[in-house]
Amino acid sequence: MAAPATPSSVDHALVQWGDRLFYPGNRIVPAEPSPRLSSLLRHRAAEIRRRIAATVTRRAPQVMVKVTGGGRGMGAIAAHFRYISKAGRLAFEDDRGVVQEGREALQDLAKQWRLGGSLIGETSHRREAFNLMLSMPRGTDAQAVLQAAREFARIELKDHRYVMVLHDHQHNPHVHLSVRAESMSGQRLNPRKADLQRWRETFAERLRGLGIDAEATRQAPRLQSRRPEQLWQIEARKQGRLKGESVTQKSGDAFMRSRNGAVQAWTHIAVALSASDQVEDHQLAQRIRRFVLDATYSRQQVRQRDHGDARPRDRSERDGLRTVERTEPEITR
Repeated sequence: MAAPATPSSVDHALVQWGDRLFYPGNRIVPAEPSPRLSSLLRHRAAEIRRRIAATVTRRAPQVMVKVTGGGRGMGAIAAHFRYISKAGRLAFEDDRGVVQEGREALQDLAKQWRLGGSLIGETSHRREAFNLMLSMPRGTDAQAVLQAAREFARIELKDHRYVMVLHDHQHNPHVHLSVRAESMSGQRLNPRKADLQRWRETFAERLRGLGIDAEATRQAPRLQSRRPEQLWQIEARKQGRLKGESVTQKSGDAFMRSRNGAVQAWTHIAVALSASDQVEDHQLAQRIRRFVLDATYSRQQVRQRDHGDARPRDRSERDGLRTVERTEPEITR
C-alpha cells in the first residue's frame, strides 16, 4: 500500500481541482513552503472541503437568483411595481431602507424613479430597469430570505435605486427586486452570466451568515442536467394545451464538455482525498464516488424516459464514467 500523501499535497490537489469545479477562472494557489502561502492553502482547502460536503453529503439547498425581465420605460416599470406589491397591499422597501405600503406610496416611488437621474419616458428603446427574483426552497425562514436579500442588494447593487418585496404566501419564500439600470453616477447595469453566479454566491453567503444552510453551486459541479421549462410551457401545461412531453435534460457539445470536466475534477479530488491520512477525507472520497455514480445513472434513466435509450451517447461521457469507476480501489482502500 502506498504511503499517505502529505497534508500539503492533498490540500494543493483540493485547491487545484476544487477551484476548477466551484470557482472557474480562479488562479491556483501554489503549494510552496512560505508560511503565508501555506496558511492560505490550508484556508482555501478547508473552504473546498466545506463546498464538497455541502454538495455530496448534505445536498445543501441551492439559492436562486434570476433575472425575470425588465422594464423598457416607466409604464412597464410602474406596472411591475404594482404586480410585486399586489397594488400596494404588500410592504415594499427601497434602497434607503424605507418600508411603505399603499397605492399613493407606490405612485410616489414611480415618480421618484421617473425623475431621479436621467428622465425615464413612458416607453424606451432600452431596458431602464432589471427585475430580479431571489429565492430559496420551501421551509426556509422567509424573514431570513428578506434580510439576506437586503444585504445582497446593499453589496451588489450599491449606487442604484432599487425596491424589493417579500412573497411568503407561496410555496417557497422569495424576494422580487427591481433595480434601476442607471446608477446614481451614470453607470448602467448590464448583468452577464458571471455576474449572476457572483450574485448567487453573495446571496448564499449572506444566508449562511444568518444560520441558513445555502449554496450557490452551478449545475455542472452538481452533475445536474435539468432543463427548466419555459414560462409558456408551464402555462400551457396548466391549461392542458402542451402537446407531448418536453425534453427535460440538457445536451450538446458545450454541455457535455462542462459535465465531463466536472466528472474529471471530482475524480481527481476523490483520488487526492483517498491518499490522505485522515479518516474523514477517506469517507468524503467514498461519498464523492457514490455521488458521481448516482448522478450518472440517474441521467441515464431520465434519458431513457425522454429518448428510450439509456446508453451514454457521447464517448467522453462513457470515458468519464469509466474513469470514476476505476478510482474505486483508490477510494475504498
